[in-house]
Amino acid sequence: MIVAILQGRLSSTRLPGKVLAPVLGEPMIVRQLERLQRSTQIDTLVVATSIDASDDPLVDELQRRGILVRRGPLDDVVQRFAGIVDEFDPTTVVRLTADCPLTDVDVIDRVIRSHVDTGSDYSSNTIAPTFPDGLDVEAVSRDAWTRLTALPLTPREREHVTLGLYGRPGQFTLNSVTQAEDHSALRWTVDVSGDLDFVRAVYERLYYGNPGFGQAEILELLAEHPQLNRTDGDLARNAGLASE
Repeated sequence: MIVAILQGRLSSTRLPGKVLAPVLGEPMIVRQLERLQRSTQIDTLVVATSIDASDDPLVDELQRRGILVRRGPLDDVVQRFAGIVDEFDPTTVVRLTADCPLTDVDVIDRVIRSHVDTGSDYSSNTIAPTFPDGLDVEAVSRDAWTRLTALPLTPREREHVTLGLYGRPGQFTLNSVTQAEDHSALRWTVDVSGDLDFVRAVYERLYYGNPGFGQAEILELLAEHPQLNRTDGDLARNAGLASE
């Protein structure tokens, strides 16, 4: 069983409340979930948010729509994930973040298939980045998750979930998924208001004609309208390491 966990919260420091910011009339996180539900590899999709009162509006919105949501500590995200892993008992845990409303399910499914085929502890398309920032996917085997949570993790590792895995290449087998063309300089994630403006512009131009648009369609759009482009020159990749 493959369980995808989408972590999100409303208390983002640079753009508070961003996951509920409207994109074509729907909260940004709902637009992302709409895309994720197209995956052919994910069996169960769960949103992981915090028990902090600041996330009550997010929980209310998701539950009203019938979306699976679980709550855990605000800063100890490993523990937040652990409750979901214990409940659903997956063979593979897929980690996603709620600041990626342009996520591409074809990329997600490719990473998952590679992870299963290689039998790796940890697979990701961010070890050697070639995909736009905002198409990030991480997959972890259940055995590796169990070994990770048994380690004396630092507070930073507990906050950033998978840091304890890829930060210990001698203890875990890492599988890097790349693509032929390097688009890693492109910025398709949402951390600041300019990022959100970009996402809205992409949706306005592509969604109505093809709600399932992916990386290829966005690249075509940017080739036609280069003035829309966002890059790591606007904000460096992983400026917040794993912002939510």
